[in-house]
Amino acid sequence: MTGSAPRGAATLRRALGRWDLAAIGINQTIGGAVFLMPSQIAAVVGAWSPIAILGGTLVTMVVAVSLAEVGSRFDTTGGPYLYARTAFGRFPAFEVGWMQWFARVSSHASVANGLALALGYYWAGAAQGAGRAAVITAITAALAIINVLGVRQGARTVNLLTISKLVPLGLFVLVGVFFISPHRFTVPPAVTVEQASTAALLTIFLFGGYEVLTVPAGESTDPRRQVPFALITTVVVVGAITILCQLVAVGTLDNLAASTTPLADAAAAIMGGPGALLIGFGAIASMTGNLAGQILTGSRMLYALAEQGDLPRVFGHVHPRYRTPIVAILFTAGVALALALSGTFAWLAIASAIARLVVYGASCGAAVALRRPGNAGRAGAALFTSPLSPLLPVLGIAIAVLLVATASRVQLLAGGAVLAAGAVLFVAARRGAAR
Repeated sequence: MTGSAPRGAATLRRALGRWDLAAIGINQTIGGAVFLMPSQIAAVVGAWSPIAILGGTLVTMVVAVSLAEVGSRFDTTGGPYLYARTAFGRFPAFEVGWMQWFARVSSHASVANGLALALGYYWAGAAQGAGRAAVITAITAALAIINVLGVRQGARTVNLLTISKLVPLGLFVLVGVFFISPHRFTVPPAVTVEQASTAALLTIFLFGGYEVLTVPAGESTDPRRQVPFALITTVVVVGAITILCQLVAVGTLDNLAASTTPLADAAAAIMGGPGALLIGFGAIASMTGNLAGQILTGSRMLYALAEQGDLPRVFGHVHPRYRTPIVAILFTAGVALALALSGTFAWLAIASAIARLVVYGASCGAAVALRRPGNAGRAGAALFTSPLSPLLPVLGIAIAVLLVATASRVQLLAGGAVLAAGAVLFVAARRGAAR
């Protein structure tokens, strides 16, 4: 295979189980948004917001099930990039892989700054100046080192931080359900088509990130069975938690739409200061876990591109002792850190919305393409077949196209610029390989 490791070279260690992959997906999906977005969705559709999130869960499941089908054909690292390469060729796949890596580093930069602001509540110096730079650098460096030391260590860190964010959210729901005022749901507001469309976009993007769990398949003990399980489990768990949190927030907090910290405010109303502190801890653990996952999955994306010969081989170098892609890890962490410290990540975060849709559309397209008789043998037989297939993957493509069509002009321009940059990088890499 093009770009495969030389004989005798170190290879990645298969150490991830299905719950490790699920934890990666849950961790990447439940970031800071679940603590902040309840007010934004409520501002658009009010008491209909839990139903809106249920709709977003079902739409997300369409794409996740399509990803599960195509993912059950592969057992190596790369996820959507690998699927697109097998189905559509090198250049389209490179753009998918590039966009996925780009989404990871830009998201890391954004979340790292959000974490510094959250820590600023406890130490004012963390939110600005040298303190901010020190916090962002220390956290990014520590997580990079953990990922270098082994995939098992990286996964354990993600698992621990995933539990640390789920426990506060679970307690918030378990206590909050007893304080819900049913009358808040009895007269839901009238909703226009435009408001419904806005709410749909918010809820779908609320689930962004789960697809990265497919990338480290080459380090899974049984990826063709574990990836489908992890994808579906992630959407079910995230959907349930998000809907329940929204129900409690709507049912307990006055003027939810005006709150900038809705879950913390609702927790304070229910449990007082300790409740707000609990949610604050959960938000910090959530963002830290998200950062750990960004480095783990982003580095594997670079590794996959190098393994297939679409980036210089140095990015595919595996540490002989730790069996991790050390160059890809350090490069991913370094770029993310530079973006976070420079403050230039804001417009990149806008473009990441389009990056996600490129990945979704290409993955669903690969699920359809690889079912064709003419493509038999290009990938393994599907060990998981989605219900109503190929209808669901086709529906997933339609959803991605529809969301692109409703994206803002700024998002489209930013996404187009990143795609163009990827094309330039691809040409440069090909010319360099030809010399």
